[in-house]
Amino acid sequence: MEKTMLKTTERYPNLQTVLMVEKFIEKNSGEYKKTELFNKLPKKMMWNTFQTIMSYLESINKIIIEKDKKVVYIWNPDLYNKIKNRPDIQI
Repeated sequence: MEKTMLKTTERYPNLQTVLMVEKFIEKNSGEYKKTELFNKLPKKMMWNTFQTIMSYLESINKIIIEKDKKVVYIWNPDLYNKIKNRPDIQI
């Protein structure tokens, strides 16, 4: 009896690729749907890699997908720093 091992084809992006996608989304916030965004990126990558990056950015609250399916950059470092530096709030 032969056992078949499942191989995962998921690719993990390097930091440079994640930052490239994040900067592109920030610059073009709310202009493109996911597939359009993927096709407009300055550097090509596999769809699964792109999906991994999108899931990551969404999980850390840097992006959201609107009802009309457009990708919006929501991270606000200025607000974060204001909150972080308030003495009445502990992080």
